[in-house]
Amino acid sequence: MRLSTKGEYGVRALFDLAQHYGEGLVQSHDIAERQAISENYLNQLLIALRKAGLITSVRGPQGGHQLARPPQAISLLDAILVLEGPLLPTPEGASLDTFDAGLLGEVWGELRAVIEGHLSEMTIADLCQRKHQQLDSPMYYI
Repeated sequence: MRLSTKGEYGVRALFDLAQHYGEGLVQSHDIAERQAISENYLNQLLIALRKAGLITSVRGPQGGHQLARPPQAISLLDAILVLEGPLLPTPEGASLDTFDAGLLGEVWGELRAVIEGHLSEMTIADLCQRKHQQLDSPMYYI
């Protein structure tokens, strides 16, 4: 599995929105600045996330974006499938013509299930919780 900048930046945008959940609309300029993402590229990602129903958007000077659901109701799998598409290609009938290809197809299917299972259990809220835990942990220097 390879995650492109589209998937990486899109998840970071959702993560940013989750950190401001309940505070109202967040402008794309602010997300772009905090996450060091080009605002034009971010806007393309936000359109895809809005079309998928993960965020809502309001146009205009007082507009912005917010999560369409609570952060604990949005899994990383939801986000990545919207941004990246399938994690691993599903085997096509023609490629399974041999016994060996069929066995490899089973392995890829098992791998896909493990990755999708893990990502479906991890939510955007979990990312926020991890961040809070790391920020609250004392740092020891030698």
